[in-house]
Amino acid sequence: MSTTEELSPELIARRKRDAQKAQLRPLANRRPELYDEDEISSDAFEAMMDMYNGTLASIEEGEIVQSTVLEIRENLVVLDIGFKSEGTIPLEEFKDMPDLKPGDAVEVLLEHLEDSEGSVVLSKKKADFMRVWERIRVAYESDQPVEGVLVKKIKGGVVVDLMGVDAFLPGSQIALRRVPNIDDLLGQKYEFKIIKLNKRRRNIVVSRRVILETERAGKREKLMKELGKDQVRKGVVKNITDFGAFIDLGGVDGLLHITDMSWGRISHPSEMVQIGMELEVKVLDIDWERERISLGLKQLQAYPWKDVAEKFPVGTRVSGKVVSITNYGAFIELEPGIEGLVHISEMSWTRNVRHPSKLVSIGETIEAVVLKVDTTEEKISLGMKQTEQDPWMVLPEKYPVGTRLTGKVRNLTSFGAFVEIEPGIDGLIHISDMSWTKRVQHPSEVVKKGDTVDVVILNIDAENKRISLGLKQASEDPWLRIGETYPVGTELPGSVARLMDKGVVVDIGNDIEGFIPLSHFDGQVNSPADVAWEAMKVNVRILEVDPIHRRIVLGVVDIPAGQERPAEPSKVHSEDEVPEIPADLDEAMDD
Repeated sequence: MSTTEELSPELIARRKRDAQKAQLRPLANRRPELYDEDEISSDAFEAMMDMYNGTLASIEEGEIVQSTVLEIRENLVVLDIGFKSEGTIPLEEFKDMPDLKPGDAVEVLLEHLEDSEGSVVLSKKKADFMRVWERIRVAYESDQPVEGVLVKKIKGGVVVDLMGVDAFLPGSQIALRRVPNIDDLLGQKYEFKIIKLNKRRRNIVVSRRVILETERAGKREKLMKELGKDQVRKGVVKNITDFGAFIDLGGVDGLLHITDMSWGRISHPSEMVQIGMELEVKVLDIDWERERISLGLKQLQAYPWKDVAEKFPVGTRVSGKVVSITNYGAFIELEPGIEGLVHISEMSWTRNVRHPSKLVSIGETIEAVVLKVDTTEEKISLGMKQTEQDPWMVLPEKYPVGTRLTGKVRNLTSFGAFVEIEPGIDGLIHISDMSWTKRVQHPSEVVKKGDTVDVVILNIDAENKRISLGLKQASEDPWLRIGETYPVGTELPGSVARLMDKGVVVDIGNDIEGFIPLSHFDGQVNSPADVAWEAMKVNVRILEVDPIHRRIVLGVVDIPAGQERPAEPSKVHSEDEVPEIPADLDEAMDD
């Protein structure tokens, strides 16, 4: 308890009055007729009652009253409100008053004049709430903004502390646009408009967006008068998307599209700008009806394609980084804002490149030669293969016609086989150059993919990048001595190899084929399919050997009995059924 010397004069006077009241209370509770005349006179009693009742006239339950701190105990604060008894309030309700001391004036809520023990029931917390609620009510009715702090994120929005009272801020009312990370705003102080108020439920809903929209409307009106096309203005990056960045120009947002950020290639706007960054931009276009402002950043930089033809003349050897790969080629960045294309056909002299990614990768630095510059279309054609000598130009000297060499069968087509004679360089063996004695219908009858074969260079067309190879030319021509091996009149067994429109081709062994004309069969035969079928056994006699025309004419001796004719007749071939070499050998090579 504080001493009298520590109390103010006002408090000392109040203590004296309280002492007088305390002396009068027993009398005030007794009926007048019970008083002794010597104890007190009737006039004095009436004066006493008037004085006592006067102290209670202005005090009602539920009101906020002024109180004075009498004493601060361990967990209680004793208060005097000028009533017949003091009241107490838990010390924890005075957290906002860390320097509280006896004699301080404090507003409290008078909840009850007396509790069961005759004490006054007071509350500072409720008084604070009522004062705050009154300020909130006045702000709501007068449409005035209030300050608050974002406290914590909850479902659908954020809890805001308004002068110690919790309010709800819906997610849609936080800002003009969706906020990507609400956690970044927690702890921040902003102004809010109260848009819904319910005291009974203690429900308060606030909006920051309403204030921002009002501010934006004012700034927009001002900016509409100032802003013009081609102006250069400062702005702050407000939001970043995959297609660009929104820049706050001072109340109105403009879009800086990714294509207007740099003359060079960028994959995402975040490579150029970050949220909160201040930068200068150029106004490219304004559409106030649709509220769209287009901005440019690269337009404030020098145009990189100016004098590019002088900087990169045709034939110049350059190096650059691969920034993009397509089906038809790779784009090479020669310097920021300037890219050249290496077409797939300009990547290798010898390899048939199916996709550029087989030779280059994103981020790789390569060397190339400038083939063409088109400043109007902003295009530069580059060649990778031109950095090396064309191996086809030296092939005629390296492999003269008649050169014999060994190669590997890389691919088969209907018209021949491709043989690799050195890495990346293939030559073609046409089916007509596969056998001296046998008419080859398909290369697979003679060679298989992966076989190693001896071939002879027949021709090299360096300009069109074609090499003709011969397989049969790598061995002696058996027709030079065919007459000695198969003299006229010799009888021998054979097997029908195929049916031709004018006769039957018979395999007589050792890859030698002979021909039986239709007229050599008994009776009148209109089609070879009437008398023969593929794989039919037949005994023949050599009637004629013609080494010049490479032909052996056979006659039928007899057809062995017991052979069963197939249900389906054999196909009859034409003499002209020799596949031609296609114009696009590269495509055929990889089929």
